[in-house]
This record gives sequence, C-alpha cells and structure tokens, in this order.
Amino acid sequence: MPHQIAPKGDWRTWVILGGRGAGKTRAGAEWVRAMVEGPTPHARGAARRVALVGETMDQAREVMVFGDSGVLSVCPDDRRPVWIAGRRLLVWPNGAEAQVFSAHDPDGLRGPQFDAVWADELAKWRKGGEAWDMLQFALRLGDSPRACVTTTPRKSQMLRDLLDLDTTVVTHAPTQANRANLAASFLREIEGRYGGTSLGRQEMEGVMLTEVEGALWSEADLTRCQVAVPPVPDRIVVAIDPPGTSHAGSDECGIIVAGVCMTGPPHQWHAVVLEDASVSAARPTVWAEAAIAAMRRHGADRLVAEVNQGGDMVEAVLRGVDGMVPYRSVHASKGKVARAEPIAALYEQGRVAHVLGLSALEDQMGQMTSAGYEGKGSPDRVDALVWALYDLMIEPASKWRNPSIRGL
Repeated sequence: MPHQIAPKGDWRTWVILGGRGAGKTRAGAEWVRAMVEGPTPHARGAARRVALVGETMDQAREVMVFGDSGVLSVCPDDRRPVWIAGRRLLVWPNGAEAQVFSAHDPDGLRGPQFDAVWADELAKWRKGGEAWDMLQFALRLGDSPRACVTTTPRKSQMLRDLLDLDTTVVTHAPTQANRANLAASFLREIEGRYGGTSLGRQEMEGVMLTEVEGALWSEADLTRCQVAVPPVPDRIVVAIDPPGTSHAGSDECGIIVAGVCMTGPPHQWHAVVLEDASVSAARPTVWAEAAIAAMRRHGADRLVAEVNQGGDMVEAVLRGVDGMVPYRSVHASKGKVARAEPIAALYEQGRVAHVLGLSALEDQMGQMTSAGYEGKGSPDRVDALVWALYDLMIEPASKWRNPSIRGL
C-alpha cells in the first residue's frame, strides 16, 4: 500500500505513522529486505549492517524477526536469513547482517555502527531520547545511511522533534487502510467503542495528539467530556470567529454550534458542543453561508460573532445572506487566554459535553495554555467555542448572581 512504500528523495529518516494493524511492521520488514537484498540471492544490496531496535529485546525478536509480518516471514526461501540466537543476529546469504537491540539499553548502541536502522514503536520507548541519540551516532556507514521508524503515535517530544526535521519524511495510514487483512468483527468492535474519541484518533487513525504542557484543556478532560448520545439542549447558538483578512492564506473562520440544558439556576446549567462547522474561505460570503447553514441544521436561536476586526462588515455580510438572522455582536476586551480560562473551568467542573468527531477543535484546545496558544496560526475554533459558551453559560450565570441585573 502507498504508506508502506519508501518515499523517493534525499531523506535520512522515514517515519511510518499508523493505527493498530495498519501494516507498519510489514512495511518495516519489507524495507529491511529491500535494503539488504541485491538482484540475486548472493549479490550485495544497499545495506550490509542493519540495527533492528524494539522497545525490549523480546518485543524486537518476537515482532520484528519472528512475527507474522517480521523479517523472516517476508523473505523468500533463497534469500531468507539465518537466525543466530546467541548473537541476536540475522545473516543473509549475501553476507548482510541485522542485529537486534533493546531501546531499554541505550549504552548497547555505543559500539556498533550501521548503514540502516529499523526502529519499531519508537513513541513507546521509555528511554527514547537516549536510545535514538545513540542510534544517530551509530548510523554512519555507507553513502546514505537511513532509518525507518514504524510507530503508533503517542505524545512524545522526541517523536515531535524528529517529525519536524527537514531530513524526515512521513507516511501515514489509519487501521482501516489495512481492513482487507483484519477481522471484520475487530473493526466493528473498535470503531463502535473508540470511534471519534481521543484514544481512537491515536490508536485507530494514527494521529499525533497535540496537547502541550500546561494546556488549559487536558487530554483527560477532553476524553471525559465526549459522549456518543448528546443531551437535547433547550437553547442553541452558533458562534463565529471571522478571519481578519480575505485571501487564500487567511486563517480559518471558526464556527461552533453549542447548546445549553437549562435545569436549575444558571450556575448549574450544562452545555453541549454539537458541531464544528469551521471553514477555510477566501471570501466572507462563504463563511457567512456556512454559519447560517449551521443555524438552520440545528434550529439555533441566535448567531454570535466577534467583531473586533470586521466591525459592522460582519453583520452586513451575514445579513446579505439572511436579512432576518437573529444576530448579536461581541467585542473582545480581554486577551484570548483570559477569555478561555473561565470556559476551561466549566470543563473541569464536568459541565460541558462534546459530540464525537470534534478532533480539529480538540486539537486546538489541547494547545491553548496559560501562556498563550502553542499551535500554528490562530486558535479560531477555540475562539468561537469561547464565545458560544460565554453566551450560553457565563453571561447568564453572571446576571443571576447580580440581583441588580437579574432578568435583563
């Protein structure tokens, strides 16, 4: 499959990110075979000295060497290497060798040198930084020494740093990409239990989750608030964070649909985020049409839009699409973090639920910290979320607590 084929070009590390059962091990084993084999069984290949590195020695041997998709399983009889157990070594008919190592023992990588490395499940390595550093010093033979990394993505700064390098190329595939080789009952079970959740995005879709240290919303908070069957709200709003410019490189327009269940006084209400309808749009009419379409889909009571940058133009564009749209403009007098913190507190209190499938929004939430937004571009989806929940939850509670304005 495409994600199992080494990319062309001048790269040093090829990272294969994939969900469980996506075929990562088979890809790594086939790459090792392609590196060591020549045109005939005894002809020399591109690599002569290979390191096979797993999280532990047992996992490296049982998965990378002897596994159903390991090196021995993919090599034909006339090119199959011999396993020398005492040396933890595979030896091919052409003299190429592959030695097995454990990432738990980074010092074991100090002496050897290689022209190719296959590193499996790197994101799980407890001593990942140390082991990977030692591999970089050891990967020094030949004209173009290279490494193949096969892993399900987990939160790992070392993996993030590796992915950011100019010399790294990436292929990616979800579990479903390899469905022809997986049990249908397995796919139904994991999709039913984990589809749309943070764990499902990591383990099934092979997506690198983006929570950063000090995030206002933790991964645990976001996982806990996800619900398969959302409550039916009493009131619904659509909130917009319009982009400040109108060209192809503009930020997205954040459009969030949320509702509130008004049981008890306002400080006891619960909210539910129903949809992320955000769009990339060079023309204002595109995001205006998307926002009003979201209102109609959900029967929303009001549209709320931040107008710090667009001013009266925002309302004019919206009314150009629907002259009767119930509309409220809001102005940001505080910074993004100050506005987001009381909304994050609602999540900590367990008072906000998310429908499944809000991954793009949740990614941005995981990168919003007390020091600012750590992601790329603008947190447009988070800004729209904040305005929606402010209108539904924060403002009504503030009026309730202040008798002089109660009922306004």
